[in-house]
Amino acid sequence: MSRVKIEKKERKGRINIPTSKSDGQRSLLAAALVKGKSTLTNLGHSNDELSMLETIQQLGAIVNKKNEKTYLIEGIYTFPKSATINIGESGLGIRLITSVCAAHNGQFKIEGKGSLTERPMHFFTETLPQFESKINSNNNHIPLFVEGPMIGNKVVIDGSLSSQYLSGLLMSLPLLKEDSELIVTDLKSIPYVQMTLNTLKQFGIEIENDSFKQFKIKGNQSYKPTNYNIESDWSSASYWLIASAIGMDIEITGLQMSSLQADKELLNAFLAANCSIIKTQNGLKVEGTKRTAFQFDATHCPDLFPALAVFAAYCTGTSSIKGVDRLKHKESDRGVVLQQEFKKLGVKIELNGDEMLVHGTGKVNGGTIHSNNDHRIAMCFAIAGCFSEGEISVEQAEAVGKSYPDFWRDLEGLC
Repeated sequence: MSRVKIEKKERKGRINIPTSKSDGQRSLLAAALVKGKSTLTNLGHSNDELSMLETIQQLGAIVNKKNEKTYLIEGIYTFPKSATINIGESGLGIRLITSVCAAHNGQFKIEGKGSLTERPMHFFTETLPQFESKINSNNNHIPLFVEGPMIGNKVVIDGSLSSQYLSGLLMSLPLLKEDSELIVTDLKSIPYVQMTLNTLKQFGIEIENDSFKQFKIKGNQSYKPTNYNIESDWSSASYWLIASAIGMDIEITGLQMSSLQADKELLNAFLAANCSIIKTQNGLKVEGTKRTAFQFDATHCPDLFPALAVFAAYCTGTSSIKGVDRLKHKESDRGVVLQQEFKKLGVKIELNGDEMLVHGTGKVNGGTIHSNNDHRIAMCFAIAGCFSEGEISVEQAEAVGKSYPDFWRDLEGLC
């Protein structure tokens, strides 16, 4: 699959949302750190989750697949003294696994591929030495060469680039002999840190958190065996929810309204755009016939930008979405990519510092866009094509495999 063509036609039915790759990767690594057996249910099969599955097995975990979505994980009893790990294209994966490897006595080479080769890794070269871990890199890019173990310390870290670095430290520091303390400045994507804390708690790890600005981590903790259920993914749901808001007759099922995932904030964007959230017998729909331009701050949920940009294009007026600074080091430079690809379809987007202005007319033209090998770009333009004036072709459509490998099948299944 390289190119998929989407045309405007009636689509209706039910979409059952896949499970969260963010939750899945965290739980896989936590289960691997248990000296015992844990059961994970509802694990997805995205590329990122498969990369984490392979990684924990490289480090010594034993994986037994019970059925399509249930895995029995026997954790690592003795961490290897050396290993070479390839985490694929997973930004979360490399940020979790690097710190976890640094917590152990050994030498580790950590590699990746695709867009991950372009993402800066200076956080590690600046931070891990403060915990007495040795690290070398390719000019602050992968591959990373890490030698542990870390030694507990009180360290100030910058949380503005990505909360995932903090999540990696929160997963690794409890394994050290000494206590640690993290002072975090300018933290973004706070809900994802809360997700990490929730996962850790279910696996028996306790961390003292003061308003997400100070974390006190006791050393000598042990991950405990558990039965862990992985939530459905609000990030993947965002494309179908905006499709519903624009006018597609679909019911979105599988989501937990009690979820703490950051991208559940999309519901508030709908309210800001004069839409209504309708709870059905099995899930959700969005009533958007009276939708208007809107203002929304996506600083703590930047993965919503592609879906929000499509939604804004189909609203009349200029919508403002804040948080553009969070988009540069994703699978693509998403702010720039959204601007250039929407321009091909007759939609004007301005990037004004940290703000994106989408000049919506309620109409999107047909054309050919390139996903830039970014799963969220591919999916958002697929939804745009369901309502566009002409056919939209999405090049490098296979990018959806990173988070939602069944996306095209699900779209085709709407009759």
